[in-house]
Amino acid sequence: MRGKEIRLERIMNRNTKKTVIVPMDHGVTNGPIPGLIDMGQSVNLVAEGGANAVIGHVGLALHGHRQSGRDVGLILHLSASTMLGPDPNYKVLVNTVQNALKMGADGVSMHVNIGAEEEAKMLSDLGTVAIECMEWGMPLLAMMYPRGKNIRSDHDLESVKLAARVAAELGADIVKTVYTGDPESFREVTRGCPVPVVVAGGSKTDDRTTLELIEGAMAGGAAGISIGRNAFQHKNPAKFVRAAACIVHANKSAEEALEILK
Repeated sequence: MRGKEIRLERIMNRNTKKTVIVPMDHGVTNGPIPGLIDMGQSVNLVAEGGANAVIGHVGLALHGHRQSGRDVGLILHLSASTMLGPDPNYKVLVNTVQNALKMGADGVSMHVNIGAEEEAKMLSDLGTVAIECMEWGMPLLAMMYPRGKNIRSDHDLESVKLAARVAAELGADIVKTVYTGDPESFREVTRGCPVPVVVAGGSKTDDRTTLELIEGAMAGGAAGISIGRNAFQHKNPAKFVRAAACIVHANKSAEEALEILK
């Protein structure tokens, strides 16, 4: 096996070929929001629930990951912006593939907003990082969102299809994007993307809505989920992740998953 394949097995279930990822990169964008005050505790809770990997910046690796508890894959995020910046949609490089390797990461991630004013620079950075990942055997997850003045809706099917395909064309190994609202339309996204697609969780919402989103995405061909606030801000993160994982890895329904939360 090549290095990239070995590392992919640390962030995806080798039996189901699917994954439950909990992004925790919000500290750069939004600061110390609820659920991420104590990063070590947050990582331990989602790992206890069966998360395959977490995503975070260098701070997560230094102050929260693999300090205790059950092990969980680490994806280091290489791009960032803050909500106070002149253009929060413009994500700039803040880390390197080589440094991620030195820190023991199992993968790296990049964020690109398709349709944003600085789309060209973000695509250039994504392409450069993808080539470096090929050179070093590092898995690359690309977070691809349709955002900008030319985008009618973040969930517009044609925009989401384009965003996912762009990532695959430029060398990403896993694509994270938004759910289009129903399994039939989301299947157009997954069929049009030759690499695994995981669905984002979006804004904080209720358990049923989130679990039904996961069920619909999996029915539409998703390879898993990448859900942040709805996991680490849950009153019981371990139990919520366990419920989500049963849909992803065991093909359970949202109704069955809800029973775990009772």
